[in-house]
Amino acid sequence: MSQSPETIERHTLSVLVDNEPGVLARVIGLFSGRGYNIDSLTVSEVSHEGRLSRITIVTTGTPMVIEQIKNQLDRLVPVHKVRDLTVEGTALERELAMVKVRGLGEARGEALRLAEAFRARVIDATRESFVFEITGKSDKIDQFAWLMEPLGLVEVARTGVVAISRGPEAM
Repeated sequence: MSQSPETIERHTLSVLVDNEPGVLARVIGLFSGRGYNIDSLTVSEVSHEGRLSRITIVTTGTPMVIEQIKNQLDRLVPVHKVRDLTVEGTALERELAMVKVRGLGEARGEALRLAEAFRARVIDATRESFVFEITGKSDKIDQFAWLMEPLGLVEVARTGVVAISRGPEAM
C-alpha cells in the first residue's frame, strides 16, 4: 500500500515585526533560503510610536512545512509575534486591484456591466480604455480579471492580501 502525499494547504500568516531596515529582507530570506514560496506579501507600519510593522504572508505547503515556516519566523530576532490566521479561522481577507481594460463599442458596455456586477469602480476613463478599482477576496479579483480578458484586459496591478482576525483582541 502506497502512502498518500500530504495535502498542500494555503495559509495566511500575520507577523508583527520591528520596523527597521533589513527586517523584510530577513523574513524573505527565510523563505527563499528554504525554497518556500510566497503567494502574496504585504507590509505596512502599524505603530509609529512602537516602531512596529505588520507583514501579511500568504504561502502554501504541507501542514509540516507550514509549521516549520511559523517556527522559523518565530525565532527571527525582529519578530514579535506570528499568527496563522487560517488556523484561527476568524480572519477577514481582502485585496485591492486596479484593472486596465481596453474597449470600444459593445465590449466597452459589457466591461461596464461586469464592473457594476463586481462592485468595481471606474477610477480612470479614456475613449479607448478604463481603469477599474476592485476590492475583495483574491478569488473575486481573479474572476473579474478572467472575465475582462476577452473584453480587452491590458494589465492588472494588485496590492496583495491584507488580513485581520475578527473579535476585540489585538494581534
